[in-house]
Amino acid sequence: MNKKFQILLFLFLFNSFSLFLYFIHHHSFLNPSSSSSKFDHNTFTKNPPFQRPFEKLQQTHILKSWPILPSYLPWSQGSNVIPLRSCEGYFGNGFTRRIDVFSGGGGVGGVGGGGWFRCWYSETLRSSVCEGGRVKMVVERIGMAKGGENLVDVIGRSEDEELPLFEKGAFEIDGGEGFVDKGNKMVVDDEFLDSYVPRGEIMRHTMRDLISKTRIVGRKEFDCDQWIEEPTLLVTRFEYANLFHTVTDWYSAYVSSRVTGLPNRPHLIFVDGHCMAQLEETWKALFSSVRYAKNFTGTVCFRHAIFSPLGYETALFKGLTEDIFCEGTSAQELWQNPDNQKTARLSEFGEMIRASFGLPLNLNHPGKPVSGGHNVLFVRREDYLAHPRHGGKVESRLTNEAEVFESLNNWASNYKGCKINLVNGLFAHMSMKEQVRAIQDASVIIGAHGAGLTHIVSALPKTVILEIISSQFRRPHFAYIARWKGLEYHAINLEGSYANTETVIDELVSIMKSLRC
Repeated sequence: MNKKFQILLFLFLFNSFSLFLYFIHHHSFLNPSSSSSKFDHNTFTKNPPFQRPFEKLQQTHILKSWPILPSYLPWSQGSNVIPLRSCEGYFGNGFTRRIDVFSGGGGVGGVGGGGWFRCWYSETLRSSVCEGGRVKMVVERIGMAKGGENLVDVIGRSEDEELPLFEKGAFEIDGGEGFVDKGNKMVVDDEFLDSYVPRGEIMRHTMRDLISKTRIVGRKEFDCDQWIEEPTLLVTRFEYANLFHTVTDWYSAYVSSRVTGLPNRPHLIFVDGHCMAQLEETWKALFSSVRYAKNFTGTVCFRHAIFSPLGYETALFKGLTEDIFCEGTSAQELWQNPDNQKTARLSEFGEMIRASFGLPLNLNHPGKPVSGGHNVLFVRREDYLAHPRHGGKVESRLTNEAEVFESLNNWASNYKGCKINLVNGLFAHMSMKEQVRAIQDASVIIGAHGAGLTHIVSALPKTVILEIISSQFRRPHFAYIARWKGLEYHAINLEGSYANTETVIDELVSIMKSLRC
């Protein structure tokens, strides 16, 4: 066989085996591992508790299936040991310590079968993905704005009005037929929270507060105006209009879905009162449906609810304050040569975003335009109204950005090495799908330090990143993301916020030559 045929055969066999493992992994839930925690109770399966004839049902919706991702590798659960501070641990595959907190009544399918609650703890991230069955949300006990409004209708609204305040019993779990309700049985105590959902450096930990106000009630008090039968993610967001922080929320929600072994993409409910923002387009693409908690009336019960950790608890955010020495590589390489200091998880996530928008998942750059050439994407910063407390003006990170763009445009038009298509990345006026497509089609991505560069999580493997950094914003966000994805990264550090156009062009010429252009 010639070499090309051997490579194609290897890729076919590898992807076939990965697909086999993927479906085996999701076909059924793994057996629970033992835990020494004093919070352990009788074990139970992940299958939803049985249906009772008197329950009011919400019509079952068809969930979106998981796409087949080239960088996907199976996610571990309780029976697997992930080394502390390994790349798998940092990037979400370390939620392996299972703590069974509550299993109500006679167990699943039994006469007294009630709800259940448990958490998957990551020692590396010092955070938990928690989940429960037969969980009720009492909307009137959550203090916050309605959420989902048009931005122009809520100008000036404070953030305190948008972040949730939970009263006792804002969430309840069915204690089962034999549970005697005294009105004060909380699902966890402060000792549990300090051990498995620690506040850390987060001043207002809304997910911890939600769990702390969740109580167990007797069957007679567990009345539901409607049921949601399919798995549902509950998410609370901070800085929801900023792309960097929203990517951390997307990633946390994605990881939570994988950690809990969901066979399809779940529904998602925002347990916050933020208004609509452009970034909501990606939430809707990633998950089966998106709603706001306050858009429901009465009580809502979930057959299976998953509580997503805050985005602040992901490696993307933690990497800003602690060293995460991980190098991005391909899933194929990790499959053949496992390495605790390498990861393909961020590439897997980027593929998930692209697949959710129906974009191709080529391992290399898609075919060049008919006329040939490379796309050089210039990510621009421009004024736009981001949220109710925003004045509509962005902070300048590159004072002569327009000058730099025009210089690059002239350079690209006259470059002799190959054809260069300079793309004007005015992201604030592009749909999210258009933004992701522009990232995917780029051979080189250039821009001043700013949240828009977070889109490089969706860049293809051979993309080159050039960041222009002013002296006021020497932060490692995008250097780290590039490293964790295995992308070539360059930086131009300015003395102030003004860039010499010749310096930028010289750097680009060097990059283009490395691309044989």
